[in-house]
Amino acid sequence: MSGVVQKYGGSSVANAERILNVAGRVARRRATGEPMVVVVSAMGDTTDELIALARQVTERPADREMDLLLSTGEIISCTLLAMALRERGVPARSFTGAQAGILTDRSHGRARILGVEPARLQRCLNDGEVAIVAGFQGITPETDVTTLGRGGSDTTAVALAAALGARCCEIYTDVKGVYTCDPRIEPAARKLDVISYEEMLEMASQGSRVMHPRAVELCAIHGIPILVASSLVDAPGTMIQETSEMEPSNKVRGISHDIHIAKVTVVGTPDRPGIAAAIFRRLTEAGILVDAIVQNASVHSDATDLSFTVNSDDLLRAQDALNDQVLALGCRELLTNDSLGKVSIVGTGVLNTPGYASRMFGVLADAGINIELITTSEIRITCIIEQDRVPDAVRALHAAFQLDEG
Repeated sequence: MSGVVQKYGGSSVANAERILNVAGRVARRRATGEPMVVVVSAMGDTTDELIALARQVTERPADREMDLLLSTGEIISCTLLAMALRERGVPARSFTGAQAGILTDRSHGRARILGVEPARLQRCLNDGEVAIVAGFQGITPETDVTTLGRGGSDTTAVALAAALGARCCEIYTDVKGVYTCDPRIEPAARKLDVISYEEMLEMASQGSRVMHPRAVELCAIHGIPILVASSLVDAPGTMIQETSEMEPSNKVRGISHDIHIAKVTVVGTPDRPGIAAAIFRRLTEAGILVDAIVQNASVHSDATDLSFTVNSDDLLRAQDALNDQVLALGCRELLTNDSLGKVSIVGTGVLNTPGYASRMFGVLADAGINIELITTSEIRITCIIEQDRVPDAVRALHAAFQLDEG
């Protein structure tokens, strides 16, 4: 292909006017002769509206039916964009995820891409057409429709870029790039010109909504640079790529946050081998991702308390998965708290450089913010805190690490 794959988020195609704006952008780019594949999300709040509609019918909709329902949002967007391009005289053809050859596993709601068979898209490009693909979806070997989880259109775009040999993947949204933190919380947030795959992956995994973490991971694996830029204004964005800066003076590059965190505590867990394995095996079978894990050491008792966090949207499923097992394993009870959030400092080397952890904890303490749990990686330190204190934490940390300075 040696062209470009573009992705436009829900805010970029939120209504007819914005779809026409995207059509204009695509038409101008296509006039350069560069082959183009365009991936689109559902219009605006369509996905949320479809979820709300399903829950008016049933509290627990079947996963298979939910995927088929949610996939319609992106199909609407891609067909409308194809129509808008044709109206401008630009040959374009729309494709569902299945028609684009996106093959997934059977994990409804958060399917993983097993492979891409892009022959049909390649024929479209060879015919001089722009291929418009519905993001966020694929198809199982049994031809059931699946969705890739929230933000899955990013993953669709990157997977297609890798399969087609694109030179770049461009993600267009309603912000001008990747910022040092959410500018809606801290107006002094600064746009980054370049950020490494590793730093962007941590920021995305810890709550930054600009990029989906699986998409960043795929780009890193295949060495595909990503441009994140605005679809509403013409301005330089942020490049996500390999970086060569050896020892940056400020190792903190950004602050990520997430307000959709729930803590689950298994109280009175028998202190013997195999109990934790049984608990987390059940969660894995239910397709639930677990983040921070803390087990209190047993000193004067033969039981411990085991705590972990999940996305608040997964809390009911986690309870369903564990309620019966907790008693069967001899645990006392299951406690939950869905009013939590998390805040993270991210940057190459923060954990391996003295002072960053203590400085972060001190800033939160000075702001009167209690830390519930702590989790780390080589380039990240994350604190689980009360949900309503997350904005305060973001602003305090952004100022303390002087991220408003270039």
